[in-house]
Amino acid sequence: MFYLLEKGVPKHLLKQKHLQAKEITYEIKDLPAIFCRLHNYEQVSYASDVKVDFVIDTDTDIIYSPSY
Repeated sequence: MFYLLEKGVPKHLLKQKHLQAKEITYEIKDLPAIFCRLHNYEQVSYASDVKVDFVIDTDTDIIYSPSY
């Protein structure tokens, strides 16, 4: 699972970007770093005080906006 701050990209485009990164990833644990490097995102670690715009669940490939 990894967290993203919004960059003005609609959810359906995030899904495409996620699938692109997943295609070139051998180890699922490397997916967040590959995704961020490939698409110029900053890696965001979970912290209760950081409000992220999207969560990508790497187990289910579901992208969602958390409710706060």
